[in-house]
Amino acid sequence: MGSRIQVFMMVISIQMLVIAAQQRKNQDYVALKALMDNLNNLPPSWAGLDPCGESWEGIMCTNSRVTSIKLASMNLTGQLSGDLQYLYELQILDLSYNKGLTGPLPPPIGNMKKLSSLILVGCSFSGLIPDTIGSLQQLVYLSLNSNSFTGPIPPSLGNLSNLYWLDLADNKLTGTIPVSNGTTPGLDMLVHTKHFHFGSNQLNGEIPSKLFSSSMVLIHLLLENNQLIGKIPANLGLVQTLEVVRLDRNSLSGSVPSNLNNLSHVNELFLSNNKLTGPIPNLTGMNFLNYVDMSNNTFDISDVPRWFSTILSLTTLKMEQTRLQGELPVALFSLPQLQTVILRNNEINGTLDIGSTYSNQLQLVDLQNNFISGFTQRAGYNIELILVNNPICQETGTTEGYCTIKQSNSSYSTLANNCLPGQCSSDQISSPNCKCAYPYTGTLFFRSPSFSDLRNTSIYTILQNSLMHSFQSSLLPVDSVSLSNPSKNLVDYLVLSLEVFPSGQDRFSRTEISGIGFVLSNQTFKPPPMFGPFFFIGDPYGYFAGVTSSGTKKSSHTGIIIGAAAGASVLVLLLLLAGFYALHQKKRAERATKQNNPFGSWDPNKSSGSIPQLKGARCFSFEELKKCTNNFSDANGIGSGGYGKVYRGTLPTGQLVAIKRAQQGSKQGGLEFKTEIELLSRVHHKNVVSLVGFCFEQGEQMLVYEFIPNGTLRESVSGKSGIRLDWARRLRVALGAAKGLQYLHVLANPPIIHRDIKSNNILLDERLNAKVADFGLSKLMGDAEKGHVTTQVKGTMGYLDPEYYMTQQLTEKSDVYSFGVLLLELITARSPIEKGKYIVREVKRAMDKTKDLYNLHGILDPAIVLGTSLKGLENFADLAMSCVEESGTDRPTMSEVVKEIENIMQLAGLNPNAESASTSASYEGASRGYEHPYSNESLFAYSGGFVPSRLEPQ
Repeated sequence: MGSRIQVFMMVISIQMLVIAAQQRKNQDYVALKALMDNLNNLPPSWAGLDPCGESWEGIMCTNSRVTSIKLASMNLTGQLSGDLQYLYELQILDLSYNKGLTGPLPPPIGNMKKLSSLILVGCSFSGLIPDTIGSLQQLVYLSLNSNSFTGPIPPSLGNLSNLYWLDLADNKLTGTIPVSNGTTPGLDMLVHTKHFHFGSNQLNGEIPSKLFSSSMVLIHLLLENNQLIGKIPANLGLVQTLEVVRLDRNSLSGSVPSNLNNLSHVNELFLSNNKLTGPIPNLTGMNFLNYVDMSNNTFDISDVPRWFSTILSLTTLKMEQTRLQGELPVALFSLPQLQTVILRNNEINGTLDIGSTYSNQLQLVDLQNNFISGFTQRAGYNIELILVNNPICQETGTTEGYCTIKQSNSSYSTLANNCLPGQCSSDQISSPNCKCAYPYTGTLFFRSPSFSDLRNTSIYTILQNSLMHSFQSSLLPVDSVSLSNPSKNLVDYLVLSLEVFPSGQDRFSRTEISGIGFVLSNQTFKPPPMFGPFFFIGDPYGYFAGVTSSGTKKSSHTGIIIGAAAGASVLVLLLLLAGFYALHQKKRAERATKQNNPFGSWDPNKSSGSIPQLKGARCFSFEELKKCTNNFSDANGIGSGGYGKVYRGTLPTGQLVAIKRAQQGSKQGGLEFKTEIELLSRVHHKNVVSLVGFCFEQGEQMLVYEFIPNGTLRESVSGKSGIRLDWARRLRVALGAAKGLQYLHVLANPPIIHRDIKSNNILLDERLNAKVADFGLSKLMGDAEKGHVTTQVKGTMGYLDPEYYMTQQLTEKSDVYSFGVLLLELITARSPIEKGKYIVREVKRAMDKTKDLYNLHGILDPAIVLGTSLKGLENFADLAMSCVEESGTDRPTMSEVVKEIENIMQLAGLNPNAESASTSASYEGASRGYEHPYSNESLFAYSGGFVPSRLEPQ
């Protein structure tokens, strides 16, 4: 009897264990079902009741329990559910590169105690980082970078004693860096963590001294591009394991700690763009140092430090505007690894000698805006040397190459193995091994590479080989990888486009994509040391192979089958009714859209009747522009305004373009958009910005322009661009802008009135040639209308013609008035209206033609007065004032304006027909992007002697 009871109890125990195991499996399903209910675009294989037994894509299991979720680049949308907490056995959660994932992280995520990798890179999560993450004691990788998280860094992260990788960069985090205080934890407790990546946030306060200790093993300290203040703590010198230190682009002040050179293993040191003072740091002993940037600080005036010539590993030395003086030692240029020296805007003097044994890797020596008076010429030197705005380049008749600035070219793309052109279908891409396929694409960002020569193709070959080795070691079916378009972004990250091609097939499966994404998001891929820390932002992948759905399992219950059949019949009927209704509504919408859409009757690829002929402007698809801007990535952003954003893109031909993408609610309407396309496609002149094409689909309004690298004239005269224009250069800019406007008024067919001439609409190319831009407000003026056009008044405050405003009669003389204001802006560097003072009125009051320079000394821009002969300035002022006469009939034509500027240039000893060059300009920043060059704002008008009411918005 007793033995029977024991057997019975054993059976009961086994049954209870089975039931408990089944309950745990059910908990996994419940948690995943919550994901299915909250997210869209999940794999179609997510069907049935057993994610482990039925092989759900992206799910890995151990002992029938879900231990890993990898769904990178699946184009998922939606928000996460708190039910994730029931995945008690989950160790890896990687949802990276899904921009459609939004909302906050649910606090119950802290209940997944076995989680070792929480990787959510490149999504759109927002809100606070839950402090419950601090309870995930097994966490090794925490990557929340490139989202929109706000608020402070949770102090509870200090409890993550096993953490190796902490990346919170590229969010919107605020507050101070938390350290422990006896009652609450802090990041100083993370003594085993090797990576602190906090760059590009809004962190403020001081860098806590307590953050650092000799027991730490930290190798990457990335705090760049925040709002940190105060001194660099001396305790930083205790962390002798450090290899990369980025403290640049903050507001740090005071002297650099004298023990900084204790960091003998540091390879990259960035201290630039702060408010540091005191002596220039002594880096003697930092014998592994590759890259140094201390630019734009206010150190004490100092002779060139001796350590410049002693650090043999140095590849890059950037000390722009650091108050250096004296001669540069020849030994500096003999450092064996040296590639780049940028020491512009200092007080370096004497004769420059790079020696005869300079490094064979040396590519660039930029010493603009110093006091170098001589250069020892050596036969056969092939470096790019820039001495613009040094005494050696200011001598009459100087034509040396180093007295001009050439546009650099760092383009690169992986070479194919003798592939025949055109062998792939239109939607496939040929791999480097000549196989047509659908590659997985994205962008690699390297936060502190040790090199600066982006033209060295061998380094990209090393990176390609390293990527291939990593993918193959992870047993991923990768045939080849391609790298292209290397560039530096605004925070000095190296940016590279990546294409990964499948092996043995023309596309990847979902499992393979998530595997590739995980290799890059989980830092399984270790780049070559020269590239330093990196992150990857993947694009959505929509070409999956083997897309099959296992469907739901058959049920033996007849009632379910009958119910399903009846439901299907009802569903079919409802769908038919919905289809008829949708078709009816679509036709109504199309009719309404056609009536209101300025493109309703315009086929951009044809011309018939009154439909305009587009000459040279191409109609791009949305997908084409998306691809050439890396999915409109922030790294490609070069400006923004009320209209939207401007992105730099690279067309398949290699041409650089600027893509103006309007946002919903933009102040530029469809009519203005159509106007700008029509007009720009008609005009072709070297002083008018060229339209490459446009996009008008998927609700988008995009204009594709030629890329103009040096921004707007307003940025230059105001000093924001770092480009300094002397008198001669300003005359050339005035002449170029005048010729562009003359072309519009006289040679364009039919003539065009720009209607918004201002310094923000004059762009400067790589040689500082002026180009007229932004035709959103322009008007055609046919022969029958040659006298005037009656139109609603539009324009920009301060530039607007008062006669046009009063009469609403638009003529080409309205542009002449605006151009006159622009000429006054060129000589004063003042905005048309500044502190309530109108520039036309102020110049009229100050002018006294009986005195030297018409008594304008107090109003002229100091940048053109000091040390410069202003021959012709009086004539220039006369011309400007004639352009702003109250009556349009008293103003000159643009042809007369061009002729007079040419006369003024000859008076100043300049050849008006000479090709424009950069010898007169000092560049304090390379290849400026756009801030406002294409913007159309809702504007006020204000002109000499009257203040009109607000104008109608555009």
